[in-house]
Amino acid sequence: MKQQGVHPEGGESTSDAASRPDTTDEAREEVHIDEVEGDEPLLPARVHRPSDLMRLLVGVLAVALLLGIAAFAHGTTSGLEQDINKGTGQAPDLLIKIAGLASSIAILLVPVAFAIERLIKRDGLRIADGVLAAVLAHGVTLATDLWVAKGAPDSIQEALTQPSPGDIHALTDPVHGYLAPVIAYMTAVGMSRRPRWRSVLWIVLLLDAFSMLVTGYTTPFSIILTVLIGWTVAYGTLYAVGSPNVRPTGRTLMAGLRHVGFHPVSAAREEAPDAAESDRGRRYFVTLEDGPPLDVTVVDREQQAQGFFYRAWRNLTLRGFATRSSLQSLRQALEQEALLAYAAIAAGANAPKLIATSELGPDAVMLVYEHTGGRTLDSLADDEITDDLLRNTWHQVQALQSRRIAHRRLAGDAILVDRSGTVILTDLRGGEIAAGDLLLRMDVAQLVTTLGLRVGAERAVASAVGVLGPDAVADCLPMLQPIALTRSTRATLRRLARERAQREREAVLEASQQAKQARLEAAGQGTGPVVLEKPDKKAVRAEARAEKRAIDDALEEAREEDLLTQIRHEVLLIRPQAPVEPARLERVRPKTLMSFIAGAIGAYFLLTQLTHIEFGPLVANAEWGWVAAAVLFSAVSYVAAAMSLLGFVPERVPFPRTVAAQVAGSFVKIVAPAAVGGVALNTRFLQRAGVRPGLAVASVGASQLFGLGCHILMLLSFGYLTGTEKTPSLSPSRTVIAGLLTVAVLVLVVTSVPFLRKFVSTRVRSLFAGVVPRMLDVLQRPQKLITGIGGMLLLTACFVMCLDASIRAFGDESTSLSIASVAVVFLAGNALGSAAPTPGGVGAVEATLTVGLIAVGLPKEVAAPAVLLFRLLTLWLPVLPGWLAFNHLSRKGAL
Repeated sequence: MKQQGVHPEGGESTSDAASRPDTTDEAREEVHIDEVEGDEPLLPARVHRPSDLMRLLVGVLAVALLLGIAAFAHGTTSGLEQDINKGTGQAPDLLIKIAGLASSIAILLVPVAFAIERLIKRDGLRIADGVLAAVLAHGVTLATDLWVAKGAPDSIQEALTQPSPGDIHALTDPVHGYLAPVIAYMTAVGMSRRPRWRSVLWIVLLLDAFSMLVTGYTTPFSIILTVLIGWTVAYGTLYAVGSPNVRPTGRTLMAGLRHVGFHPVSAAREEAPDAAESDRGRRYFVTLEDGPPLDVTVVDREQQAQGFFYRAWRNLTLRGFATRSSLQSLRQALEQEALLAYAAIAAGANAPKLIATSELGPDAVMLVYEHTGGRTLDSLADDEITDDLLRNTWHQVQALQSRRIAHRRLAGDAILVDRSGTVILTDLRGGEIAAGDLLLRMDVAQLVTTLGLRVGAERAVASAVGVLGPDAVADCLPMLQPIALTRSTRATLRRLARERAQREREAVLEASQQAKQARLEAAGQGTGPVVLEKPDKKAVRAEARAEKRAIDDALEEAREEDLLTQIRHEVLLIRPQAPVEPARLERVRPKTLMSFIAGAIGAYFLLTQLTHIEFGPLVANAEWGWVAAAVLFSAVSYVAAAMSLLGFVPERVPFPRTVAAQVAGSFVKIVAPAAVGGVALNTRFLQRAGVRPGLAVASVGASQLFGLGCHILMLLSFGYLTGTEKTPSLSPSRTVIAGLLTVAVLVLVVTSVPFLRKFVSTRVRSLFAGVVPRMLDVLQRPQKLITGIGGMLLLTACFVMCLDASIRAFGDESTSLSIASVAVVFLAGNALGSAAPTPGGVGAVEATLTVGLIAVGLPKEVAAPAVLLFRLLTLWLPVLPGWLAFNHLSRKGAL
């Protein structure tokens, strides 16, 4: 059996001779019409469907929401039960008895009847899945009943149970032990996917719920919880053990082709697509007895689900990018691809001609195209991509856009070139008709990037301008950002970026090495005995400046612009007034989502500390003198921050403007994590102040590096002091010892694992390549170093004193803490705030400071308002002055 891929020549394949056999009846009888060429991968017996996982997660969330409503909306649940009891109490007794009898019989007979029907059709695996789901659902119901009876809050117990009609001292079951397993069984065996059985299922469920409610043996919330548990357990079971694989094989394809009127001779499986795009379906090259060959695409339910989570995330996060459902039905997918194929040809574009469609059983469809042949753009050599080929490609896209058709995946493997050089656009399945301007502009941005990866930005832009015109190409500039490109294109751009960064690092290290070697050679040129003399400061400074200049020159020579920047420059040469600001395409950013989740968690822990605190008396009895002191310490901290930055900048930078930049940072850290926003703002400020970009980054890096070292030393020092406060001997805190041991273990792990050792050493070398020369400049000016280190110590002291003053504002002498304890709590909280993904460490810092102060002996009635006052003075109140300072510096060109 031979593996056969796409036919590269675009004409007849080696098996085309089989497509023209003798048409006599005798010859036709000798043809093996079920021959399938190519080693198809062995299909697994079971598959794990993403749709089952999604239904499981939805079920779990629904159960949690139901229990939350029962716990916190007690009045609503009680009113709902009373209304239902009042309405059902008017039902005739005869109707109640008939419904109860019918549901009791049907709830047992319907599953048995369906099982018999499945066994007759030799589908015993589904029955086994259903039985397993029923057993698990029964176990979950028993566990839920036990939890409600023993450990659930009273409100949940009242919502799920009521006094039993037969025994007023007993309660009804929170979950029906027989109904949940039946629901799980019927869901797992797939009864809900069959219309007739689904109707019977719903009738039985409604009759049973009605009879149980009327007779008083259950509550509405109990019924809903029972249904949700059965439904959730069923899909959890299906995802865990997998669903039976019904993916059609090549022989099934041959039978389907004969069913729609073709006479296939053989089918050859093409090479499987990239894993990132594996939802495009399996493709076959089919030869016929009496006609040209065919290209057939088979899409089954499992392949269609490939990439579901990626598409769902794109739909959630991007504006106007995906308008269809993330997980279409097979019928919708078939209709979508057929519609796009007909629309593309009607628009005048070269696209595969669709000649037939059909279902291949209940879980797969096929689309039959005329054979196009040819090779993809990715498989062409660079010298084969001519200017005519580029223009032909743009003409096809222009034809689509003239009819408002968006391709949405103009990657290299979607552009086919046949033997005559004709360009054919394939993979139209993900396209869009009646597309808006946003999608059309994104198509242009995608194609110019795809071509730029092969022929460079200049030729790609020139070919686009020659066909679409300069205005259309200029309009795509705001879309020229990675988030708007396909996944494969983004992966290629990331790979190229890593290669550029590696070349830059190697150039910097090589330049630094050469400078050191030249200095050593210059020092060794003299002859005679070596005389130890005091080094000349001017010579040392000159050598340091020469080494720094050599590193900067090497970095400038090695720096390369990325492809997207090159494309922008080429377009701006043609249309200087073209908009270059990237469009806002993201609806929800990962950073925003992480910030929201982390903030919600922090707020939850903070609110749990505030629920039992009465703030009225605290505010009335607050010491306003200490509040004023806290305000003063908070204001001085900005002066200290300016000192800690300028101490590592040898160049002259105005001090008042630096203080204003630190005030502006109080606004920036609200919209970005503190460890990121402050670094970016200070780097930008130094560049605008006349410091070269590389030196600005090195100065901020040196400041951050020294700040981290001071932070760790102070944390260890104050931690040692807190360990000696209650003991007469000088024994260090156990926490400090545990921290040192943890750091030692981490260092040993990093140094012993080759991958981690290489990862860390590479980044440390790149860091020291820029920071160390900068530190040499600073060390030659002791006053600068004193200013920097003094500013760091003053900054920490201001924050510690502000927190201490906030504590004293709400406490008294009996609740006061030592400065060492307050410093340890602040340093730990500040470290967590810098690591947290939330802007300004919102939530994480408040929770850490509150818990830390309580842990060192401060009552929570004082700790919570003290932390709130501290964060109000250091985070929230400076936002408005920070916004004003940010705008002022921006207008002055300082940011």
